[in-house]
Amino acid sequence: MIRTWLALAVLSAGIARGAGPSYSAAGIVNASNYTSGPFAPNSVIAVFGVGLARSTHALADADLVACTASLLAARCLPLELNYVRVYVQDQPVPLLFVSDGQVNFLMSSVESAGPVKVRVVTEGITGPEITVTLVDAAPALFSIAGGYAIATDAAGKLLTADAPAHAGDTVVVYATGLGRTSPNPAVGEIPNYAATMLAFASLKVTFNGTAVDPSLIKYAGVTPGSAGLYQVNLYLPEGTGNDPEIQVTAGNVPAQTGLKLPLR
Repeated sequence: MIRTWLALAVLSAGIARGAGPSYSAAGIVNASNYTSGPFAPNSVIAVFGVGLARSTHALADADLVACTASLLAARCLPLELNYVRVYVQDQPVPLLFVSDGQVNFLMSSVESAGPVKVRVVTEGITGPEITVTLVDAAPALFSIAGGYAIATDAAGKLLTADAPAHAGDTVVVYATGLGRTSPNPAVGEIPNYAATMLAFASLKVTFNGTAVDPSLIKYAGVTPGSAGLYQVNLYLPEGTGNDPEIQVTAGNVPAQTGLKLPLR
């Protein structure tokens, strides 16, 4: 009887592994606001499904690897976490988090705009190949409680309803999806330098639907020390109003709505 149960357990385990990771196009979204694509190069993307990893593993310092494709940075994100890999156009891309139901990866920073194929491979078993669309830039903001966008003052202090910005301040709004930059990070590189987005001319910031003068956008590019994270540095003019809705767009990608900037 014991041997029978052991045999059934082994057989069941084999069937479970053979099923492989399962997900669909609807489960591939921007990791900052969970909206579907299009996506930009060097964006953080989440895949939701089942059977994606044997257990949860969040990126730790010990997982970082030496960069071989960049002379500007010493460390890069790993291409495998907990026996999980993600492939874009059959090339492995960097990982930040894996679990049974979710995998977060960094879209290749060197992919060009157009359709690309994504697949998750878990313990050597590949999931479905899903085609997603890349564009030059697809900005997405991060949010905190109260429906506010994540932003800081020039000194790096988080802006909140209790500690808002003021007209005349320069603020830093954080985002993903600003795309390629100059210089452009290598795949998985954690840049330790500033780099302006190539699609800067198409970048548009609005407060309550009114466009900010482009001259007030002081910088838009990678955030040094973070892979896949970008920032937009803005000077806040007089007359912006309290807690304005902020939208950051580039090209023809629809704007994310509903987030406010803490401002008094």
